[in-house]
Amino acid sequence: MSASLADVRAWDADDSLRPLRDRFALPDGVIYLDGNSLGAAPRVAAERLQRAITEEWASGLVRSWNAADWIGAPARIGAKIAPLIGAKAGEVIACDSTSVNLFKLLSAALTCQAPRRAILAESGDFPTDLYLAQGLAGLTGAELRLVSSDALEAAIGPEVAAVMLTHVCYRTGLKRDMARITELAHAAGALVIWDLSHSAGAMRVDLGAADADLAVGCGYKYLNGGPGAPAWLYVAERLQGELASPLSGWMGHAAPFDFVDDYRPAEGIERFLCGTPPILSMLALECGVDLFAGVDLDAVEAKAQRLAELFIARVEDRCAGHGLTLATPRDPAKRGSQVSFAHPNAYEIMQALIARSVIGDFRAPDILRCGFTPLYLGYEDVWRAAETLADVLHTDAWRDPRFAVRARVT
Repeated sequence: MSASLADVRAWDADDSLRPLRDRFALPDGVIYLDGNSLGAAPRVAAERLQRAITEEWASGLVRSWNAADWIGAPARIGAKIAPLIGAKAGEVIACDSTSVNLFKLLSAALTCQAPRRAILAESGDFPTDLYLAQGLAGLTGAELRLVSSDALEAAIGPEVAAVMLTHVCYRTGLKRDMARITELAHAAGALVIWDLSHSAGAMRVDLGAADADLAVGCGYKYLNGGPGAPAWLYVAERLQGELASPLSGWMGHAAPFDFVDDYRPAEGIERFLCGTPPILSMLALECGVDLFAGVDLDAVEAKAQRLAELFIARVEDRCAGHGLTLATPRDPAKRGSQVSFAHPNAYEIMQALIARSVIGDFRAPDILRCGFTPLYLGYEDVWRAAETLADVLHTDAWRDPRFAVRARVT
């Protein structure tokens, strides 16, 4: 993509999503390329939480479970997430963390699919997903089979109970063919669990069209729900009566306030609830999700890909000869809303960028990762980020010893 600074300013002026930027509390002078790790704060979140604390909690006290509909938050927010992923309102519920939700769905799938005992996953996929599957396999006697990306489709066989995959690879940004893999799994009698943490909110996702079975997703990345925001899970309506959560907590009971001894799962998606929802975090997540009301997801995806294409072109033009290797697919159809470059000194380079207020992140062992959130990132932001990267490389600024000091969070 060949474009001048005047071109990208014109693109920003014509961008239908541009007004949404003002709904986020972004610091002046910062180019934020890490919304795929932690989304920016919605401006309304502080006021909403303040009202929840001073009015609903401090004044309303326990009455607010009913009066402010705290009790309905998981289903209400889930219904708002559903259109973002091509689901029905009764197929999504906001609750727990992505890891806990994945444990619940993997366990439910294994139980439903007995005597099949194999979980099929891709080596190098998102670590927490693999760790949860390893733990569940050790607990239940199931087998976790890790295969390469090239071998995945051929490995979906008669012993596989569930295929577990991220829709967009966290490291490279590779977008997997959801419909194709789901179809192959169903032909082999397996269920598929999709992790949409790096795709929901940044592109059009259509679980219904793909005939998807199960999915989980994050609330604090592209949904802008705040650090540690509650996650969400999806169970196709056709499977809800067959699957049982292994975490049979009281909020998943058919009548939690009957206080009976025996567990009876709720009908529908609410059976996958467990404990009391963290209301303040739920309300912050709702602020982030509400920003998508009326937003054209096709426009979101188109802008994400144009931002990525611009960044790739500018970096390869301005940073040639400095050892950067594109790790992200060039084909937009195979790419999520991020661009990753590999470099032996990726950590130091990213720290130098952050010191200059261009905030992306590093993923071991050698990935410079830049996420593009179409709701608040502009074309000139991407242009200037590439120029800053070029300057960091041309001047060897990244060689400053302070940039080699590893922090706990990278």
